[in-house]
Amino acid sequence: MYDDKILLQAQKPARYIGNEINMVRKDLANVDIRFAFAFPDVYEVGMSHNGLQILYALFNRRKDVFCERVFAPWVDMEAIMREQGLPLKSLETYSELTDFDFIGFTLQYEMTYTNILNILDLAGIPLRAAERNDSHPIICAGGPCAVNPEPLADFFDFFFIGEAEEKFDEVFDLYKAHKGGKPAFLEKLAALDGIYVPAFYDVAYHENGTIAAFTPNNPAAPATVQKVFVKDMNTAFYPEKMLVPLMETVHNRVALEIFRGCVRGCRFCQAGFIYRPYRMKNVDILYSQGKQLLESSGHDEISLLSLATNDYPHLAALVDRLNDSFADSHVSISLPSLRIDAANRAVLEKIQKVRKSSLTFAPEGGSQKMRDIIKKNISEREIFEGARLAFEGGWDRLKLYFIVGLPGEEEGDLEAIGKLAADLVEIYYSLPPEKRRRPPGITVSTSCFVPKPFTPFQWFPQKSAADFMERQQIVKKSIRSKRISYKYHDADLSVLEGTLSRGDRRIGALIERAWRLGARFDGWSEHFSREIWRQAFEDTGLSMDFYNFRQREYDEILPWDFIDIGVSKAFLREEDENARP
Repeated sequence: MYDDKILLQAQKPARYIGNEINMVRKDLANVDIRFAFAFPDVYEVGMSHNGLQILYALFNRRKDVFCERVFAPWVDMEAIMREQGLPLKSLETYSELTDFDFIGFTLQYEMTYTNILNILDLAGIPLRAAERNDSHPIICAGGPCAVNPEPLADFFDFFFIGEAEEKFDEVFDLYKAHKGGKPAFLEKLAALDGIYVPAFYDVAYHENGTIAAFTPNNPAAPATVQKVFVKDMNTAFYPEKMLVPLMETVHNRVALEIFRGCVRGCRFCQAGFIYRPYRMKNVDILYSQGKQLLESSGHDEISLLSLATNDYPHLAALVDRLNDSFADSHVSISLPSLRIDAANRAVLEKIQKVRKSSLTFAPEGGSQKMRDIIKKNISEREIFEGARLAFEGGWDRLKLYFIVGLPGEEEGDLEAIGKLAADLVEIYYSLPPEKRRRPPGITVSTSCFVPKPFTPFQWFPQKSAADFMERQQIVKKSIRSKRISYKYHDADLSVLEGTLSRGDRRIGALIERAWRLGARFDGWSEHFSREIWRQAFEDTGLSMDFYNFRQREYDEILPWDFIDIGVSKAFLREEDENARP
């Protein structure tokens, strides 16, 4: 552990001490493989991520593997570490990261990419894979952003494409059996489905900057990397215990993953495509997992996780069973992803049995035209009926999420956002007086549209920051009621996210330059620096116009085309064409 005098200089020392409830401890003398799970954001965010809980328990169930954790140190702690020459260490054994066999990063958000480089540098590990040798840990990554690994290709030895539960035992077994150096081990790995080794591929470019060819340079490397996924959620591994932080985190609750995938196919939603196919768990297994996690954690809330929780066909039965067992213990149930058209009085009444959690709906588009373009398949009538059910059920605070800058959007579609929110206020006041306990509160939030790989809009030009800000002002002017508040995302940040999301291998130089100029925690508004990234673009000669604002051609080789997620490019093109008026 870092010295107490050092920890007391940090804003939140608990970020760096470990020793949480249910933390795994092992004798290093009996371990063959040491794996550092690196979350490239602050402790409070990483410890709220369900994937960390799953993989931490999955890896540590093996007696021969010890999975430890490391998080990005906050800026105050980084300053102390650099001033005193202190290396970044794991939380379980306070070991330097150079002592590990693997360092595995989870890629949840593009704006954490500079933190990845910062973690490697603070660990004393060369940033680029080509600069590392057999004495260094193997650096790997997975997660949703790994479906376009090219912007980070120069920094990683391999990427995992898909769901790690399905394949990592093979990776560990290969590593234990392997005799020889890292290149030979990577050749064995490349033969596995779901493994991408960037060094085994060459990229050539046309004069106009588009990709001319993406070619394997090693016989072990397949032309196409096939995504892997868990086939049966009922038999898939899930933790019996979860790490319980000793400080406040973003989410302090038991998370029950009720299904993966989505049956909707919204055209803007990357998760809906990359997590296909739809796979659900049965009620008995979910109940058993929830009971175990509540008992081992002491939490008083269960969150039912999925892309659209109301699409779970047995939701009412599951909520009934959880309530029957745990309501007397004051355990509440939250639904973080509710579709407004699927909201029904019975479920709403059930989840408020202990206490009302926040209720969030995502119409995404303010007008029916926009909802049709993005294939949201929600009518205005269904939105109004869903809101009425919520109000009648006792909720008087609703959050509504929308997206601005979508294909085909016009001024009237933006104004429709304010009108829709105003109509919901009117619905509340149309209720009988005894149903209206206090004035309603509607929070409208808009995000800026970021075209993502493996969606029908992957070819679409993104709007500029100035354009986004104009659209945000139109929405703001359309909101006239004091009962409606408006929040919107940083336009510059969203545009940079677009660059990193659809970038090619050359973007690695941009990320490294921004990091060297001081970029850290770019997803945090107080630390995001437009000037740093503007300078990085200038220094590297790369153009945001090329990566963000041009229409990509259907026959263009996209940086992620070598990955097969199970949805064809032809299908995505057809969906894009069907979205056009």
